[in-house]
Amino acid sequence: MGSANVELVRGVYAAFAKGDIMGVLSRMSPGIVWNEAENFPYADGNPYVGPEAVARGVFSRCVGEWEGFGVVPGEILDAGDTVVVLGRYVGTFKATGRSQNTQMVHVWRVAGGKLVAFQQYADTLQVARVMVSK
Repeated sequence: MGSANVELVRGVYAAFAKGDIMGVLSRMSPGIVWNEAENFPYADGNPYVGPEAVARGVFSRCVGEWEGFGVVPGEILDAGDTVVVLGRYVGTFKATGRSQNTQMVHVWRVAGGKLVAFQQYADTLQVARVMVSK
């Protein structure tokens, strides 16, 4: 079994996979600082501060703009108060009908049993190709 921090992060992905957004948000500190990757379409609100800002600026867009949007964690690396997740984004962008299988890395910072910071790294070119009409 992984550390408590790894289990906290695993719980985020499990809740997201079930569509339990409140389960995801409840794991966040009230002051979480969330950053999307530079040049990622949802980075326009960086940094998102607090669970409500993340829900409104990121999650609502993922659910509203994508059919079957999902985050598929692969390897989870335990670095103490930092947890790194290597994985993929999947789903079909509704406006273009194109599907993605996008490489991503998530870096989570944990303090006091809550998620306090998030940094996304992703293949922004792949996402742009899926989201932009030709």
